[in-house]
Amino acid sequence: MMGIKERNPSDSTCKKLLRDKGCFADLCNYAFFQGRQVIQPEELVSRENDLSTLIGKVDKPTEIKRYRDVVRKASIHGEYVIIGVEHQSTFDEKMIFRILNYDATIYINQVESKQEIYPVGSFVFYTGDKEWKSPETLKETLKNIPPEMEPYINDWRLPVVELKTMDARKLANQRLKEVVEISQSMFTGNYDELSENRKIETENFMMAATFTRTKIKREDLPEGDEINMCEAMDRLFQKFEDQGIEKGKSDTLKEQLKVKLGTLSRPLEKQLTNTSLEKLNELTLNIFNVTSEEDVLRIIN
Repeated sequence: MMGIKERNPSDSTCKKLLRDKGCFADLCNYAFFQGRQVIQPEELVSRENDLSTLIGKVDKPTEIKRYRDVVRKASIHGEYVIIGVEHQSTFDEKMIFRILNYDATIYINQVESKQEIYPVGSFVFYTGDKEWKSPETLKETLKNIPPEMEPYINDWRLPVVELKTMDARKLANQRLKEVVEISQSMFTGNYDELSENRKIETENFMMAATFTRTKIKREDLPEGDEINMCEAMDRLFQKFEDQGIEKGKSDTLKEQLKVKLGTLSRPLEKQLTNTSLEKLNELTLNIFNVTSEEDVLRIIN
């Protein structure tokens, strides 16, 4: 049914969402300023191809290099900062060390490239369904800091924005708000709110499905760039109800065939699982004429 999830990397979906300046600014305002509209979309500059965002030396081809997930330069009251967003779909207890490394590398790269050195701020956008339980600062991960040394141990913060628990009321960008609201309904399996007679962008719905690893395909939805949620949910519920009927029918037939033939090969079991309800009904009508797996294959193919 609709609550079934599958592993599906969502990094590309996150990058696509945050390439929208309005979504990026709104998420940053949520992460850093509790929703206050401090960062404006029109004051963002992309740094995705900027070498200052590169992890690793440019002049060492044998060294592994990668860019941060999403990085932009933002103007706040006329002063520029570099903001990096790291997407995580699974919990990572060592994330604070990765953030520290990424931020420090951007500083080093700015120095080595003789650029103006801008401050760097980072946070994690976490789209997993389990609670993020990692410490929020570097010092919280370190054990047994001698009291005499504690003032001299530098700290590093790890802000985490959890998709599952975000307060959508603090969001100003309509697209980001829709993705968050739909995702949260999918996480909890509560689709009543989604069944309202309102229109949303189809792409936003599919982004939420990707983030939550919900088994919905584009062809399962009504056509068009916008969908009526009431119509879409009715259509989806019918589809998943039909899938439930098909699964029950195929399971029953598998048991009947095992009794009749004595055994059932794995390839045939798999094929029966993926057979349409129409073909399963045809097989049911001819079950008494089946004497071999070849007979089954002739009917369902």
